[in-house]
Amino acid sequence: MTAVTAESLKLPEIRIRMPTSFNETVIEEFRANEGKVGGPFEGGDLLLLTTTGARSGTQRTTPLGYVRHGGLILLVGSNLGAPSHPGWYHNLLAHPVVRVEIGTRTFQALAVPAEGDRRDELFAHAVRSAPGYGDYQARTTRLLPVVVLERADPDGWQGPGEVRTLADKVMEVHTWLRGQLREVAAEVEAHFAERAAHRGPGEPPAPSLGLQIRQRCLAFCQALEFHHTSEDGHLFPGIARYHPHLGDTFARLADEHRTVARIQAALVELLAGIGIAEPARFRSELARMSAELNAHLDYEEETIVPLLAEVPWPPVPPVPPASAPGGDGGDGAGRGDGDGAGSA
Repeated sequence: MTAVTAESLKLPEIRIRMPTSFNETVIEEFRANEGKVGGPFEGGDLLLLTTTGARSGTQRTTPLGYVRHGGLILLVGSNLGAPSHPGWYHNLLAHPVVRVEIGTRTFQALAVPAEGDRRDELFAHAVRSAPGYGDYQARTTRLLPVVVLERADPDGWQGPGEVRTLADKVMEVHTWLRGQLREVAAEVEAHFAERAAHRGPGEPPAPSLGLQIRQRCLAFCQALEFHHTSEDGHLFPGIARYHPHLGDTFARLADEHRTVARIQAALVELLAGIGIAEPARFRSELARMSAELNAHLDYEEETIVPLLAEVPWPPVPPVPPASAPGGDGGDGAGRGDGDGAGSA
């Protein structure tokens, strides 16, 4: 099944300390040889990470070494021991949904930096697996971040059995969005339980789930924004041409989308203060916002989704006109642009 967030966000802006041409050469070799690369990377665990630029919003790809820990995929933001974090790390903090290529597999992932004791535990494992990370840490006073890549379409994810229509696709997105809200709520409860368990003098420790909650919230908000932009800009106008009697429905949905955007901003602000929040008030606000967001999804499913049940997904391309007798079938326009655009 296609990952719900696949192609849902534009992807990455990246800088590391090697020349761009070197990165491009590695990327091309990786993709041409089913994930195998020679030279300094030969025999190592290498993946391609595509992120969205924190400021530019442009899409770039970076080859990175990775470490496995059980079922986890770990990245270390070493930047060769430089005093600042690598560009790809800043990007995933702003846009946590990333694209990952390992071998011949490509999937979407939620990138979550580990914190506190968990970060230390995972970094120690990374150093045991690849001692060079310890050398990089020794070169800098900054704490090298450890990022966990969590698949955005994990096994057991409950979406439509098979996506055959546009209705199925919308329901797939809605199911993923609801799942993210449930995960945020569960992580919030885990945070408050951890805080309540604190004993002894002094302030409770910083929330170990703080970044995890933040990243999941951002992933939810960005996916929802893209979903609504696609609906308002493409899906709804097309439906309205064939169903003019639904004008009031589309007007209400457009108004709801503006309301939902405000709720999203409030949700991000609410979660930013989780470290000092009063639990009862926080839970109440989160429940209220979640209920409003779910009610909006319910309304879309009642009014719009049934109209999409006959629309095939993925879209069927138009049938090209037949070539004239004796013609050469065109001038090659369908062969791609030849400039490596597919490697971005």
